Amino acid sequence: MAKFGRKGKGGVPEVSTASLPDIVFMLLFFFMVSTVMRETTLKIEQHLPGATEVKKLEKKSLVSYINIGKPKGTFQTMYGTEPRIQLNDAFAKVADIRNYITAEREKMDENERPLMTVSLKVDDKTKMGVIVDVKQELRKASALKINYSTRKVEAIE
Repeated sequence: MAKFGRKGKGGVPEVSTASLPDIVFMLLFFFMVSTVMRETTLKIEQHLPGATEVKKLEKKSLVSYINIGKPKGTFQTMYGTEPRIQLNDAFAKVADIRNYITAEREKMDENERPLMTVSLKVDDKTKMGVIVDVKQELRKASALKINYSTRKVEAIE
């Protein structure tokens, strides 16, 4: 009679790593597609005022942003501590707003230009005089749809 012997320990078979590169590239592609890069770097301190009735903007591609606030610590030696206007990545003066609005309109399609909205992101400690000057310049540039960016707070009863 033949003897049946054990050939060693059976153990668990090894895990196949053949599909691992496919999974890695699929995850990489997912994060590349879903990640949104920040368009501008804020050079100002910005603590937005709170509001209870907040509405989100529908089409963000039609929105141009004007940031107003006190320069951050690294920029205070050059620009001081008074509120400054930031258009895209650079500090600007009130007189530069008209050129900025014109450039932003040129980027849009012809039929979307009347729908352009200017969103003012203003620090809550900024004095109203700067905001009035910006609004006057926006009027001169025929940018009449203005939005104030805020953060949502709970209603106080």
